[in-house]
Amino acid sequence: MRVAVTYLDGEEWRDGVVAHAASGLRVIPEADTTGLARLDGVITGGFTDHHVHLQLVDIAPLAGSALGRVVDLGGDPSVLSELRIVEGVEVLFAGAFLTPRGGYPSDRSWAPAGSVREIADEDAAERAIVEMKESGAVRIKVASNRAAGPVFSDTLLRAIVSIAASHRIPIVAHAEGPGEAQRVVRLGAERLAHAPFSERLTDAEISGQAASAAWISTLAVHADEAYGIAIDNVRRFRSAGGTVLYGTDLGNGPMPVGLNPREIGALREAGLDDADLLQCLAPVDPTTAGSHPLFYPGATPDTADPLLARLLTPADLEA
Repeated sequence: MRVAVTYLDGEEWRDGVVAHAASGLRVIPEADTTGLARLDGVITGGFTDHHVHLQLVDIAPLAGSALGRVVDLGGDPSVLSELRIVEGVEVLFAGAFLTPRGGYPSDRSWAPAGSVREIADEDAAERAIVEMKESGAVRIKVASNRAAGPVFSDTLLRAIVSIAASHRIPIVAHAEGPGEAQRVVRLGAERLAHAPFSERLTDAEISGQAASAAWISTLAVHADEAYGIAIDNVRRFRSAGGTVLYGTDLGNGPMPVGLNPREIGALREAGLDDADLLQCLAPVDPTTAGSHPLFYPGATPDTADPLLARLLTPADLEA
């Protein structure tokens, strides 16, 4: 059975056809929809969680979840390199945290063995970045947590950014403590692993950040004052044209292995509507092999609420 459908290819809404295939239901792009019944609703691919720690959770629930891609931001690269596909969910990773000697999270009991590289100089940084790249890493994670220990000097952090750039791998920084979010972006970090939560940035700082870096949300891991600070920063960052990416810091306390309704609610509180949410959730292209299409019953491209999305089933084609 074939039905016409409107789907999001990752960037634009398009018309296509849903049909049965050996691997399950498949979205076929730019197919002829003449004479076909049309699905009452729209389709996207699975969502992206841009900040997870797979070694800290039971990954089995990823199968059948609304996620189609995850980005692990701190773990043992030898373990993560074996997890490229988990039940249809694409796994991207940064590998080990790069941190100064004695820096966060080298002293944390939750940090898996092999998940930290303590960097003393540029040579050590080069070796670690090459190691991560050869393991398959597509990000480099730098820890810059002044609230929990030493951080890299400006000179060494700038060198780490330069070395990573020479290997064409972007830097994602955990920035915590007064001034750290501003410092790491000024020195070249392209993404913040957490929307700034240590302090309320000024409007001028927000504008500079919006032009220089993307923020991974992770709003729901916070409480009380830190939560309010992060929400306010994200609201103004979005208004300034900044890019917000959905991320949960999965593994940091109890939370669902899949789409996190609390994170979606926090993003709505920060002013994101349905269209904004789909953008920061970065759905994979549902026409790619092995993808699991998500169905939004009765929705249009303007009303596709991520919390109403579910896996498309053969029964939906017959309704």
